[in-house]
Amino acid sequence: MTTNFYAPPSAIRAGRVVLPDEEARHVHTVLRGEAGDEMVVVDGEGGWYRVRIDHVAPEQVVATIVEQREDVGEPAVDVTMALGLLKKRSRFETFVEKAVELGVHRIVPLRTVHTEPESVREERLRNVMVAAMKQCRRSRLPDVAAPQSPEALLAASEVEIRLVCHAGDDAVPIRRAVDEAGPASSALVLVGPEGGFAPSEVDAAVAAGCRPVSLGARRLRAETAGLAALQAVVGSTGGGAEANLEGRGQNG
Repeated sequence: MTTNFYAPPSAIRAGRVVLPDEEARHVHTVLRGEAGDEMVVVDGEGGWYRVRIDHVAPEQVVATIVEQREDVGEPAVDVTMALGLLKKRSRFETFVEKAVELGVHRIVPLRTVHTEPESVREERLRNVMVAAMKQCRRSRLPDVAAPQSPEALLAASEVEIRLVCHAGDDAVPIRRAVDEAGPASSALVLVGPEGGFAPSEVDAAVAAGCRPVSLGARRLRAETAGLAALQAVVGSTGGGAEANLEGRGQNG
């Protein structure tokens, strides 16, 4: 089977995997899986497992681990993307889905001067991320933090590269900023909501060690800007998901 499946670490023990009900139904009803078929299961915490199905029922699939690897599909750099909350939840969810595909490590919804009161549907976002993780063949499920201010985030973050997207005269192209920062294992990128950051927020970010960066001459939607910034950082650091398709493995 070419599709990846998800099972939490609690469902993987003693060399066997028991798929969650929804995943089991997909194997049984949609894919018509049978005993002896092989498939790949990921646990969202870096575990990647090639397994052989032992038992298939409408709501239960049990399999034996044949091969185990770690961090398959994961980028070499941990990128935290902080994006201002958007007016439409659907657009923020689109950003989350695509950010997972591009290799984001952590997502932080930002409450800024220009954001409108909005909440984050945690269960919905988790479902979106699980689907994206399986689709792009990653093995780790990114973390989504609670909405917070840029100041709080910057005060609590320990990363090697700090960038704030801002179309000001002092901004440099984002790829140039990443190249000049040199090799790094972690980065934090701040992107504003519709309307961008307020000048005071940019000043505070710069004071906290962020370098102002631009994404080019075109004006982008906030979620598009976030994805463009993420790809620029992941691509420039050589940490794209394709950099670790094999992971670290051992035979079961």
